[in-house]
Formats: sequence, C-alpha cells, structure tokens
Amino acid sequence: MKTLFFIICLTLVGFCAFSQYNPEKPDLMQGKFYTEEQAVKVHEDLAKQYSDKKSWEKHANLIRKGILEGSELDQLKLKKPTNITIHSKKELNGYSVENVSFQTLGGIYVTGNLYHPLNHTGKMAGILCPHGHGQDPRFKEYTQQRCATLARMGATVFAYDMIGMGDSKQCDHKIPKAVKVQLANGIAALDFLLGLPDIDKDRIGMTGESGGGTQTFLLTAIDQRIKVSVPVVMVSGYFFGGCVCESGMPVHKRPTHTTSNVEIAALAAPRPMIMISDGGDWTKNTPELEYPFIKRIYGFYGAENQLENVHLPNEKHDYGISKRLAAYDFLAKHLKLDINKVKVNGKVDESANAVLTAADLKVFDEKHPLPANALVGDEAVMKLLN
Repeated sequence: MKTLFFIICLTLVGFCAFSQYNPEKPDLMQGKFYTEEQAVKVHEDLAKQYSDKKSWEKHANLIRKGILEGSELDQLKLKKPTNITIHSKKELNGYSVENVSFQTLGGIYVTGNLYHPLNHTGKMAGILCPHGHGQDPRFKEYTQQRCATLARMGATVFAYDMIGMGDSKQCDHKIPKAVKVQLANGIAALDFLLGLPDIDKDRIGMTGESGGGTQTFLLTAIDQRIKVSVPVVMVSGYFFGGCVCESGMPVHKRPTHTTSNVEIAALAAPRPMIMISDGGDWTKNTPELEYPFIKRIYGFYGAENQLENVHLPNEKHDYGISKRLAAYDFLAKHLKLDINKVKVNGKVDESANAVLTAADLKVFDEKHPLPANALVGDEAVMKLLN
C-alpha cells in the first residue's frame, strides 16, 4: 500500500512539475494546461500504466469514478425527466421539429428541439446533439442543418441547450458547478430520448462540437447507453477546455490519479467513435498524438476498426459542412441510417433542410411560459447544486 501511495505521489508531482499549475485552483486542469511538447511526454507516461485490456479497464474504472466524484454526480439522486412539454410541431421536408422542455434536477429544466423523421416505420436510432459555445447556438443554421439531415436519414435527434444559452436562462453559463449541472442535464436528455416511443436503445449516438464535444466524450465515458460517439474539434492532449462547464470541477485531477481528455475520450472503447479534428485549433496534432494513443486502447479489445479520425488540416474550429459530412458517414454506418435519403447525384445535399428562426425554435413563450417551480438566478441554482 505504501508503495502504491509513493507511486501516486511521484506521478502527481511529475504532472505539476511541467504543467501550468494554478496555485489558486490546485485541483483543476484548465485551458492550455500543458504545452504541446509536455502533452507528448504526459501521454507517454500515461501509456506505461496499462498494456492490455485488464490493466486498462482497471485504470478506466478509476477515471470514471474520478469524473463522477469530481463533478459531484455521485452525490445526486438523479430521477427520470418530469414535467415534459412538447409543442409547436412543424412538418417540413421529410422531418418535423418540436420544441421541448422537461425537468431534471428539482426546478432545473432542459430545453431543446426534437427532430423526427416523417413517415418512418419501425425502431429508430436516437442521437443527442449538444452544442458548443456561442450566442444561442441551438438556433444557428449549422446546428439546424446537422439535426435536420440526421432526421432525414432516419434518426430521432434531440438538440439541447447549454445552461445560460437558448431557452436555458435560469442561471449564468459560468456558474462554478456548471460541469455538474450540464452532465446531469445530459443524462436527463438521454433518459428523455430513450423514453420516446420507437427508439432503438441499441442505436444511440451523440455528437457535439467544441464544448459540445466535451459534453459528448464526458457523457460517453460515464454512460454506456451511448453506443456511438462523435466528438468534434475537442479531443486534445494539452487543452482541457477553456470554460468552467468543461474543466471548472476536479474531474481530471483526483487524490488517486491525474488524467487527460484523451484518456477520458478513450473510455468510449470499444464502442464506435470518430474524432473530427482540424489544423486551426488544439486538435491540430490529433493524427500524431491523440488518435494513435486512443487506437492503442481500442486495440486491447481488438476493435481498432471501430475508431476513426478525419483530420482537416486547412480548416478551423467549427462544425462546418466538411465536418458534418464526416459525421454523417460515420453515424450512418454505425447507427444503420439511410444516408442515400439525403443525397442528390451521389452527394449529401442539405438544401432541402429548412432553416427556422429563433422564434420558431424557442421553447418558452407567452403560450408556454417557464414553469412556476423553475429556479431563477445563480444563487438559487447553486443552492440546489450544493
């Protein structure tokens, strides 16, 4: 036992020795925590801790436990969504869109849009679509294009807000325990999706970009119900997320271990995952560092063919058309979607999708107000979370 404790201490000291340690937040790993060169060394050392499936799974269980404890999810008694409201159905070209809210934690409401294929028979795949940071990204064209196209391919898609964005304005986005509430909301969103009629529980995917990519690999890491994972422009060996909703709680550094987002993303193994990366952000090294590192872990399961990387070296940080095309192909293959339904002359064509206004997509309005029991304000939300 003393030997194990000594090894852990040396490991933690080693990490702090060449990382951007913040003495004001000693338990957090935030932003560009390592240099790119340091990240290579860190992951070389991490890889030495496991050499086969058995040793990896022992380590993986430690990481999962650390995420649950560091985010305080282990202290929550999560319940199935209640007070579900679905309204304002709009039937479009091959799919419909509805506005949705439901209660997760007492007085906290998840808000979003449900995209559903029209004239579909039989069980359907379900896909969660969290978004990244920005000005109410759920309403933006690129989010609507992704969700509408996947619905036209035969999936039921739920796009939901980060806290502090879209209709989820019960508190500020950057409350100290944003990681906790967003993970809880993600689990509730998954419960909601799986509770819909005709959803095939064995064909559940998740994809988001940037901060939505962080939500994707964190939820996939702790919830085996996610069968296919598509984190976009986010899995990085040196960048731990620039927002408190990604790295504002101690999910990486624990008394027993220090991990990285690369290891957390690897917890998807052996489930299918594609990392979509580019040359204009912190995923620029994915083909050389993150992808080979995770592929080795997939190899422990004989599942190397379940992991892919599409790298776009001349592109920047977004979920643009090139990245969406890569996601469509991967999700179609692993969730058994019909991509031919959205092709014209052999190419995916998004022009049939309707781009709706924010007013069309809003959940709360005069006819559908914020529920009376909803918490309002940072103080009230933090009191609940504490």
